[in-house]
Amino acid sequence: MTAPSQKYTAAVVGGGVGGRLSLKALVASPHYELEAVCDLRPEVLAALAKDFPGIRTFTDHQQMFRECPTDIVCVSTFPPSHEAVTMDALKLPLKGILVEKPLGHTAASGRRILAAIKARHLPMAVPHGLLVKHTPLEIIGRVQGGEIGDLKLVEIQCRGWDIINAGIHWLSFFVALTAGDPPAEVLGVCDASTRTYRDGMQVETTAVTSVQTRAGVRCILHTGDTLRVNGEEGRPFVFRLVGTLGMIEFWGWANDYRLINAVHPTGQRFEPADDERPPHQRHLDNLAAMIADGTADYTIPDCSLVALELCEGTYLSSRLRRVITLPLEDEAKMPPADDWNPGEPYTGTGGGRDGRQFG
Repeated sequence: MTAPSQKYTAAVVGGGVGGRLSLKALVASPHYELEAVCDLRPEVLAALAKDFPGIRTFTDHQQMFRECPTDIVCVSTFPPSHEAVTMDALKLPLKGILVEKPLGHTAASGRRILAAIKARHLPMAVPHGLLVKHTPLEIIGRVQGGEIGDLKLVEIQCRGWDIINAGIHWLSFFVALTAGDPPAEVLGVCDASTRTYRDGMQVETTAVTSVQTRAGVRCILHTGDTLRVNGEEGRPFVFRLVGTLGMIEFWGWANDYRLINAVHPTGQRFEPADDERPPHQRHLDNLAAMIADGTADYTIPDCSLVALELCEGTYLSSRLRRVITLPLEDEAKMPPADDWNPGEPYTGTGGGRDGRQFG
């Protein structure tokens, strides 16, 4: 990609965790001039003004867009507001945009956001860290290169987090890993007993998500606040990629992984060299390069949208007690949850099919 010959002005909407990651990345990148930030909370803006001297602060994003239009906007608010903020940002003569994951609070909202950005052919970043870090990219290359044979199963365990706020990273990795073989269905069950909320979303206490691609590759994702992870001691995440000729094990954001195959029958640990830039900066630097080239690569945003469909599909599956097929339909068009309770004696009424009559 072409190195940008100029700096692009930038503003961030949202001063929470994601917003701060973008703010720090914009300051660290040689390709941007950070100008403004917006947040509804005055105390957050006061802290940001101290941490980023000279930045203009606003409590209303529309006012910021009017008074301080910039070349790029980072949308880092909580997911239900992404669509409104993005559509307002698209009224500006933008050169690029970053929208935090998840793209929206529903797949339909995320789909509208992505369609509007694509209609402008606008360069876009969605900051999924696993899709720019060297270790997961090397693992994807090894799997797609056949080093563990035909991929059959991806098992992921994630302690301390939920599907929509962390699992979406893991699912976007799975979508990228199985590129060309899209997910066909998802089945999930969610425990909501603790009434947990995180990042403005109601989330599950623990959950199991089962995904199957069109070719039959499985992904089993275990998430939960107190999940017992059966990987290496002290690692809150573990990924196991199982193929017909071997296996790869790695640990989320860690830089090392272990490969077992015919060349390494007892297992070999690898640790690819990684650069010092945090993932948000890598995404923003890639965005600047796209702007300079006049191109727009939507590979990662497309993966993110499918991952959002899988997250929503899990929640729908848990509520409706059925397999959810992809792409997602409008929930209002789906039949209601069934009153059939597996494991109870058959009542002899209310219909049903005799399982002895088919193979």
